[in-house]
Amino acid sequence: MQSDPTIAFAPPLRLTGLPPIVSSNTRLLVLGSFPSATSLARQQYYAHPQNQFWKILQAIWPSSPRLDCVSSYENRSEWLLERGLGVWDVYGTCERQGSLDTAIRNPQVNDFASLARRCPNLAAIAHNGGESFKHAKHSAALGLPVFKLPSTSPANASWSFERKLVAWREVVAAAGLL
Repeated sequence: MQSDPTIAFAPPLRLTGLPPIVSSNTRLLVLGSFPSATSLARQQYYAHPQNQFWKILQAIWPSSPRLDCVSSYENRSEWLLERGLGVWDVYGTCERQGSLDTAIRNPQVNDFASLARRCPNLAAIAHNGGESFKHAKHSAALGLPVFKLPSTSPANASWSFERKLVAWREVVAAAGLL
């Protein structure tokens, strides 16, 4: 069967990430790679129900009633900022179909230096997963400690929740947020 030469294939769409969740009190910045399709659709970091980001942080700071499965995204974002934790991604834009990091094409790295100026108390950077950590040289250029965290993505099934929690707790403690 021959393919129809009149059928044109559309190039992948250029996607734009989410704005950072940071304040002047941010001490630890967690950098993901790029928001999932679910996160982009909802305009919320770590919106996929199987992503363990919010569950891990709730386990680290369990006495916080403001974060639960029914909390609004605004409440969860404020909850992070109250604890000195910021969230952003390594890539500001990219081409991708689906949500996997392996599908990212032609990414543009975010401007970490400008973000650091907005966060005068920034003490450390943590990369959420391997794709993000590939760009640790950019975050290390800020002269701050840089950590590699296991990805909270459901694609990282090789690490148990408990093992991820231990690693995340160590980094949060190292940044002085416990």
